[in-house]
Amino acid sequence: MEQGNEIKNILVITDELDMLIFLSNLLRAEGFSVLEAKNGAEGITKARKNPPALIILDVMMSEESGIQIYRLLKFDKQLKRIPVIMLSAIDRDTFSHYQKFESSQPGQSIPEPEAFLEKPPEAEELINIVLELTSMDKKP
Repeated sequence: MEQGNEIKNILVITDELDMLIFLSNLLRAEGFSVLEAKNGAEGITKARKNPPALIILDVMMSEESGIQIYRLLKFDKQLKRIPVIMLSAIDRDTFSHYQKFESSQPGQSIPEPEAFLEKPPEAEELINIVLELTSMDKKP
């Protein structure tokens, strides 16, 4: 949503074309600018070039796991403060279990994502979370 004259960028990273179109159209209808990435490498490159207010990241992608991309984001000094919404066909408990296992490696602790939604997300719920996360004051 607009704050002043600033239109906030949202980066959507998913290799599912239908989900990419759905999310992009939904976010644009709410006044956001949408950056699209069809894989994690493209997403990280776009995030570094034009840091978004929020990232929506698909957990299950063909080239790499969204969890791996999430870890890369959270260990990146430039990108780690960007809030992330994880989207997944797996339930939150399964995701949390996997993430805790990955975080149990020495020196590998990463924070929980700001939000987790099962696919397909409800449009109203997603927008409410996006609005909440993009209006948060970012602390340096």
